[in-house]
Amino acid sequence: MLKTTAVAATFCAVAGAGIVGYGETTAQAAQAQTPTQSQAQAQAQTQSASSTAARHGDGHSFSGTKKIRVGGYSVNVSCSGRSAARKPVVVLMAGGGDGLDTMAGLQKTLSEKARVCSYDQLGEGESDQPHGTQTIDDSSRILTGVLDRVTGDRPVVLAGHSLGGLIAARYAPDHRDRVKGLVLMDATIPALTAGVSKAIPDSATGMAAELRDQTIAVNEGQNPEKFVIADAKVRSAGNIPVQIIRHESQYAEVPDYGPALEEMWAEGQEQWRALSGRSRISVAAGSGHYIHVDRPDIAVKAIQRVTAQATAHS
Repeated sequence: MLKTTAVAATFCAVAGAGIVGYGETTAQAAQAQTPTQSQAQAQAQTQSASSTAARHGDGHSFSGTKKIRVGGYSVNVSCSGRSAARKPVVVLMAGGGDGLDTMAGLQKTLSEKARVCSYDQLGEGESDQPHGTQTIDDSSRILTGVLDRVTGDRPVVLAGHSLGGLIAARYAPDHRDRVKGLVLMDATIPALTAGVSKAIPDSATGMAAELRDQTIAVNEGQNPEKFVIADAKVRSAGNIPVQIIRHESQYAEVPDYGPALEEMWAEGQEQWRALSGRSRISVAAGSGHYIHVDRPDIAVKAIQRVTAQATAHS
């Protein structure tokens, strides 16, 4: 079971520690849960936060970790580093099943030369539990609220791992006014349910069948974030710089279907290139799913390069 969940983590929404780590994470989030509010109230608060974005200027220039209110929820955010004129703020987005702490090392290094923020998705870390099932629209509203508070009207570069990468990639096309660059670190692929169903057919048994069924269940919302991952086409985010980085090897634990899974994953990463005419894709040599942990040097250089490109075109 441990091997199965470790492999499933690669292309599930809940990449990272895997399903085996959910109990502790969910318990932590439950402690911070606030009383349920109506969806109308939550939406009104989100709209209110968005409408005041112009008054935020460069955003709150705090350093450290704090809780902010977004759409009726308490969201845990961390910011460090100093802002520079015309330079975008880097926003790190952790994968499913992970909190902002998994980005701490990357944030520390990047903040030596840039302003960097990260946050816990609802259902993770120190942020509130979601009131119900979440869709990409829900996560986008939370991200907008976070950006309004911590970056104001400053341009941003979103750098996401796994599920965080998928959310960033889905968010950018509708927010070209503020998203000026993307770095996707082994981002969850655009059509994961269809992909895994094809790579591991119904005739499969044992660990492979368990992996397929587990992945589909997670995509349907059986994860701490209660996040539903729907297959969808990739939409353009304009001509912004986009760096796509995928793992070198991850599926050795399912030898019968490993090659098909690697092909599925590689094809899915290629699909993200449709985000921009300035998309680049590379393989992180020696890396598994956690590229920013296995090869932080590659992650840092990619984010710094995209940030520099975004600054030059601002």
